[in-house]
Amino acid sequence: MSNNSLTPSYFQFTVFADYGPLRYLFFSLSLLIYVTIISANLVIVLSVCLETSLHQPMYVFICSLCLNSLYGSTGFFPRFLMDLLSDTHFISRPLCFTQMYVIHTYKAHEVNILTVMAYDRFVAICQPLHYHSKMTFRTVLLLLILAALYPVCVISFLFYLATSLPLCGDKLQRIFCTTWSIVELSCVDAVVMSIAGQFLAVIMIFIPLSFVLYTYLRILLVCRRSSSEFRGKALQTCLPHIVTFVNFCISIFCEGSLSQCKTDEAKPFVIVVLSLEFIIISPISNPLVYGLNLPQIRDFWISKGRKNGLFYIIQRLLKP
Repeated sequence: MSNNSLTPSYFQFTVFADYGPLRYLFFSLSLLIYVTIISANLVIVLSVCLETSLHQPMYVFICSLCLNSLYGSTGFFPRFLMDLLSDTHFISRPLCFTQMYVIHTYKAHEVNILTVMAYDRFVAICQPLHYHSKMTFRTVLLLLILAALYPVCVISFLFYLATSLPLCGDKLQRIFCTTWSIVELSCVDAVVMSIAGQFLAVIMIFIPLSFVLYTYLRILLVCRRSSSEFRGKALQTCLPHIVTFVNFCISIFCEGSLSQCKTDEAKPFVIVVLSLEFIIISPISNPLVYGLNLPQIRDFWISKGRKNGLFYIIQRLLKP
């Protein structure tokens, strides 16, 4: 394939190196992480689906968060595991743009779901008397649909701009396809693409971040005027969300900083670590944070899941 092709059929990941027998160790560790992500998130999803007492807005949002983790991990790990064992690291153009689209929508969905969860906590703590009238099943469903479709529409525009760029190379200094890594291969001035990307980043990251900060400021003001018992209950319900949101913001910042630096001058180890951080830490930490800190989910598996094990889960799934 010619390097000056305007429409390369394949892209090559250049960060991967020949690790010899160590590739099998890296593959085993990555496979273990992927299986852990799937198992941990499925536990939360099954808990919410099987236990009727968990059919409440907060737990539905948590279930959506875990489903999104499964979506993002599946868009990355199968291809990554193949590259760890392969001697060549080429990816076709359609698969590259598909992976890019999945990972970007995963990040946007995560931010939006966490923003919706902040609104849910705001209504529950600051307007408790109106909670059930505001957070109805219809409202929850509408919020989740907006959280899912809004990023799809916005990112589709950025995706279209990236696919229409003429490219003068096929080497990607990453372990997965990203919009910015494709833009760096452009044969033409990508100023418009850069401005569009920064504008969309402000819309999809900083606006939700500002809203979350506003809701928690309001929550802090209410807790300040309330009793210590009320503050303890509010902290119990808000702490998992705060930890999850801060952790994901740090992950996005690390991945975003990698996009802005010159990857050809960065060490491969740094590229790999910053690339893996947001696709591994959040999908693993989310079910652990909610599973260990929320007594409703923890008690469900202690009282029922451990008692009956896999038989109980299969029985509930097959129950009409």
